[in-house]
Amino acid sequence: MPDSQTLGNRTRGMGEIVDIAGKTTEIAPFGNTLAELGRERPEIVGLTADMGRYSDILPFRDAHPDRFFNVGMAEQNLVLIAAGLSKVGKIAYCTTYSVFVTRRAYDFIAIACAHSMANVKIFAGMPGLLNGYGATHQATEDLNMMRGIADLTIIDPCDATELKQVVRAVADIPGTVYVRNLRGKVPVELPADYKFELGKAKVLREGNGEIGMISTGYMSARGLDAARIVQSEGHDVGLLHVGTIKPFDKKGVIEFARRHKRLIIAENHKTTGGLASLVIEALYEAGVYMPVVKIGLADSFFECGSQEYLEKKYEVDLPRFVRAIREGV
Repeated sequence: MPDSQTLGNRTRGMGEIVDIAGKTTEIAPFGNTLAELGRERPEIVGLTADMGRYSDILPFRDAHPDRFFNVGMAEQNLVLIAAGLSKVGKIAYCTTYSVFVTRRAYDFIAIACAHSMANVKIFAGMPGLLNGYGATHQATEDLNMMRGIADLTIIDPCDATELKQVVRAVADIPGTVYVRNLRGKVPVELPADYKFELGKAKVLREGNGEIGMISTGYMSARGLDAARIVQSEGHDVGLLHVGTIKPFDKKGVIEFARRHKRLIIAENHKTTGGLASLVIEALYEAGVYMPVVKIGLADSFFECGSQEYLEKKYEVDLPRFVRAIREGV
């Protein structure tokens, strides 16, 4: 349901993305798309661990109440029940906070799901600093953790456009998939003709070869905003969006990097074990050496606070992007 109204003085719901005033948004793109897909695919079931509201799966519950299961605050059970449903022919979409499903149910995802090629699609809400409840609720290392599980697909969508495509695409991706879910009023940033392709990084902006930015998740949208801000100053930034973390588009990343003099790598995650590590490993193995600035989170625990406060304090906000482009630091 498109919504082009700005937020104004409205209190933003927990986990909604900042920097959306004046932008077109869509409400609950995950849940609304899953509800539509459920009408087409009767084998789809939806599950949550008592986080239906904050994972945006309620539209699916309302449309298909006989195929919706709330297992309570029991993430290990959530994953095991989803794996069991997949064994009887279901495609199980399960939702909760990313921090809970990764830290509390890691072994269950690895063995009951990935090892068994279970048809389970995990939509993990509020990754990174999207959750203001501090270190107990912030999944700032989830990409690093999930990368370590064999036969697991990992996707980090940019906006509502890509998220809706991912909801549909994962139904036909074999095995277990981990998606960093965006919730609430999600901005529409990508062009209407954008097409998600598993394992394929996408050039969102062609630059002049001076500066290249490689980013994932909603940080790609922030990179686009920063590129527009500095364009009048003569900085022409190219931007490569890596929507799929695993399988990783090593070839696309290397080709993009070789077209630029210096790189910025941006992610809503610690700079160890996530996108930055993947990119730098790929460049080193290919013999590509160039200046790199990493925008991401330190190897630390983070405090409670609004997303605006946290992103400013830990330097992943829009001014940080602009400074990296202008100053190369």
